[in-house]
Amino acid sequence: MKRNFYLLSVLLLSLCLYTNAFAQKKVSILGDSYSTYGGYVSPSVNICWYDAEVGGKNAQNDVRHVEETWWYRLIKENGYQLERNNSFSGATVCCTGYDKNDYSDRAFITRMYNLGRPDVIFIFGGTNDSWAGAPIGEYQYSDWSKEDLYQFRPAFCFLLDSLIKLYPEATIYNITNSELSAEVTSSMAEICRHYNVQNILLHDVEKQSGHPSVAGMKSICEQVASVACK
Repeated sequence: MKRNFYLLSVLLLSLCLYTNAFAQKKVSILGDSYSTYGGYVSPSVNICWYDAEVGGKNAQNDVRHVEETWWYRLIKENGYQLERNNSFSGATVCCTGYDKNDYSDRAFITRMYNLGRPDVIFIFGGTNDSWAGAPIGEYQYSDWSKEDLYQFRPAFCFLLDSLIKLYPEATIYNITNSELSAEVTSSMAEICRHYNVQNILLHDVEKQSGHPSVAGMKSICEQVASVACK
């Protein structure tokens, strides 16, 4: 009887170890238009640039299927599971948007609390901060005021600091778009170094209307996978 109980215990332990070893990693994305696709973002009210009915906004981009997006490719090709895609077209990291409007309702630092329970987090922002000419500000790693978060550097510091604390079990990667302003690009690199977050600097991404084409999406997937999916 004792021997049977022992064998059963060993079997159950082995089964648990096997299941854990092959469990799918849950991936969450905190992004802007580059990571949107109609019907695949959460909350569903988030504005999407890519959509099944018209492809890229106003059909100016050849991405027509969700399977062509960088994140869908990455998840499918690496056996991951999508936990949550909280991406919002036009969103800035900080609370200053286009024409200096208040974007605190859609900013990355507002949406970062709604990522589920991921094993991996991909941050893909900074593009709209660069395009909108959001204030850069100074490097600030603590004691943020509300006013500080209307500037890019303090807001990005706050974002990484908060994500590390909110999701302590998750591995965090930052993706830096190509062709951004030198200030935004260098700031993300510096802040990622401070927080020991892997920064993936993209290059040679084909774009149509400023957004990744099918070929561009494939390139993003490959570049991210080469760092995050080794």
